[in-house]
Amino acid sequence: MEATAHGQDGPVLVLRGALKTFGPVVALEDGSVELRSGEIHALCGENGAGKSTLVKILAGVHAPDAGEFTVGGESVSFRSVSDSKAAGISVIYQEPTLFPDLSVAENIYIGRQPKNRLGLVDYARMRRDAAGLFDRLGVRLDPARTAEGLSIADQQIIEIAKAISLDAQVLVMDEPTAALSGNEVDRLFSVARALREAGAAILFISHRFDEIFALSDRITVMRDGRYIATHRTERTSIEEIVRDMVGRDIDALYPKLDAEIGEPVLTVQGLVRRGVFTDIDFEVRAGEIVALAGLVGSGRTEVARAVFGIDDYDEGDVHVDGRPLKAGDPKAAITAGIGFVPEDRRKQGLVMDLSVGRNATLTLREKFTRMGLINGRAESAAAREWTQKLHVKTASLHQPVGTLSGGNQQKVVLAKWLATGPKLLIIDEPTRGIDVGTKSEVHRLISELATEGMAILMISSELPEVLGMADRVLVMHEGRIAAALARSEATPETVMHAATGATEDHS
Repeated sequence: MEATAHGQDGPVLVLRGALKTFGPVVALEDGSVELRSGEIHALCGENGAGKSTLVKILAGVHAPDAGEFTVGGESVSFRSVSDSKAAGISVIYQEPTLFPDLSVAENIYIGRQPKNRLGLVDYARMRRDAAGLFDRLGVRLDPARTAEGLSIADQQIIEIAKAISLDAQVLVMDEPTAALSGNEVDRLFSVARALREAGAAILFISHRFDEIFALSDRITVMRDGRYIATHRTERTSIEEIVRDMVGRDIDALYPKLDAEIGEPVLTVQGLVRRGVFTDIDFEVRAGEIVALAGLVGSGRTEVARAVFGIDDYDEGDVHVDGRPLKAGDPKAAITAGIGFVPEDRRKQGLVMDLSVGRNATLTLREKFTRMGLINGRAESAAAREWTQKLHVKTASLHQPVGTLSGGNQQKVVLAKWLATGPKLLIIDEPTRGIDVGTKSEVHRLISELATEGMAILMISSELPEVLGMADRVLVMHEGRIAAALARSEATPETVMHAATGATEDHS
């Protein structure tokens, strides 16, 4: 790793070569970071890069399976969050969890309240001590008021004050600005800089490049669960960081076939759901694969759910083949020819205790039901047809779907919707959690469906998947479409710049 920025002496915390697996899934293969006193160190990476797992190791939530972990030059092995805190590490999460009925001061000192000579809680001293912490941070908060009703920004300040009261030497700020206004971000940055000047080591995790470059001294980049590089902020650029984040080739995993693009199947105009997304305008044509890209929390899935009618919206119109689609009514969407493959196949796409065959025909139940009885022969024939078409590997149609691999479960969800003969297929994270070989099969299927004239709206957090499969890419940032890119314009740099708010609208 690169030498220190302006931090002093040796690193206060070193995590090197950390490995963390959950069964067959490797969540972290080479988690590495060095934090120094008097330094703000940013941690970057795409969704799924391993940042959250690394943070949980620092916080004592997970123990690494292998690797080196030292704090203050001493080897550590945390078995709990308490162990991490005792070593001087505090994690400030995006949405803190305070006790709403307790006062600000009580939340800071809960479990270790100062006592008077009679052994009773010394509330006056506790409030004075809390006020002193806020003075050190340069913020004004009333220690006596209850925590209920406080803004997210104020709750984060309380968590920071608690960390200082515990003499924390390392503060991890995990996406702390995601829910803050501009003024609140400025205040948080002032606090972070004050902590840096006081000698704290701060790990700052954010998807926003403007914040990273304004605040940090060094930047570490992760990709696919591995450490990639560490740069001094003053000596690098957004372009270099983006290349580190997305430096993967688009290869045979993405067998994109040429398809004839037809007339608009889906038209979305002025769609607004207050506080979630706004001014959403786009269309998807027959034979076209349109990708909704963006970072977690950008509003991609929420837009898809609104189009399909799972969630309602406040303003705007959705048309299918030129005809208006009733809002908030999934049955109307299905009747209009829309299929929806959700992100969480286990909770939203399948009934895990039911058989493969029953799951594959759930959308056809009315077709096969007469006088309350299901025509089992017709149901089995339809299930067999679609599971064979999609090459679902199963011992029989009677096998519980929960016993299949993730890739085969995804194929069953696809079968369920393809059996309805949709004009438009909305598919959210089509290959999340499935193996490389099955990914290629799913990609080939999506591409073949497009060549047959189906319109496809694909939501994906995997940039290579977006670039490899999409005819057009709509990049969302904080509830808006920040860029609409043709396939020829969509590159790792243009997509990531728009997703992080580092570029203007390309539409």
